[in-house]
Amino acid sequence: MPIERTQKDGVPVLRLQSRDLEVDVAPEVGGRVIRLYNRQTGHSYLWTNPSLPLERLAAGSEYDPHFYGGIDELLPNDIPEAINGVSSPDHGELWTLPLDHCLEGDSLVLRGRLSLSGLRYTRRMTLSPQGPELLLEYRVENPTASQKIFLWKFHAALSIQPGDQLLCPAQTAAVADPAYSRRQDPRPFSWAEAKSQGADLVPPLGSGMDFLYLYDLEDGYMGWRRPGRDLAFLCRFDRAVFPYCWYFASYGGFFGHYTAVLEPCTAMPCSVQEAASLGQCSVLEPGQALETTVRLYAGTERGAQDFLAQP
Repeated sequence: MPIERTQKDGVPVLRLQSRDLEVDVAPEVGGRVIRLYNRQTGHSYLWTNPSLPLERLAAGSEYDPHFYGGIDELLPNDIPEAINGVSSPDHGELWTLPLDHCLEGDSLVLRGRLSLSGLRYTRRMTLSPQGPELLLEYRVENPTASQKIFLWKFHAALSIQPGDQLLCPAQTAAVADPAYSRRQDPRPFSWAEAKSQGADLVPPLGSGMDFLYLYDLEDGYMGWRRPGRDLAFLCRFDRAVFPYCWYFASYGGFFGHYTAVLEPCTAMPCSVQEAASLGQCSVLEPGQALETTVRLYAGTERGAQDFLAQP
């Protein structure tokens, strides 16, 4: 797998390349994926903030004013709160953590230790030589002497336009925070019924925001499509590990941004403490590790059907 070393705003970037994809990764910025480009469709699937440079931020930085986009991950929390007796910063530790990296065969491997929670994180990234797919192999380990409760969540910010469609095989939905959603009723509702009214379609710029929990998944994936352009993005995961999908979308209502963020997650709701009380978060005992595989697809709608049909 050819890898090109380059820079973005002075930050070192590694470019993974295959016949179909170019994937730019910034190890020093939490391993953020800042570009996902398909050479066959000519489309860049990710949104990045045009008002911000890519930069390494101090641990504990506030997330929203520094929302850069691309694909990052939240670990071990979302909202700032005390977890396992430790004060955990806004959107967790991983997004600001510089990760060690090395090449192992055809794979790029990123590793780091979260100093506050004590968790160890490993991500192995491998591009498929046969299609527009990126394989992500993970290990989250608890090497400490105490139990750890935590949230682990993807943040894939996509480039959108009106009429784009959210893909998620959820049966049930709920508003995560009415202050960030067009829907105000906090009670769970049928996602199929909401879709019939257009809740899965991206509205024009100036239409506010959506922030939803999507759950009771019939299959383990979350994605996006652009009707009429034959474009699709899919995140395929083990729903035993990621039983919840969060969907945050700004149609201009959040700092003027126009993007949809797909967020497969191990926990619900936002508070890890509350999720733990409901039995709805990740738990690792001393010495335990969570290992799982996530596959990303960035190609055409036609190819997406074949991708989802794979075991």
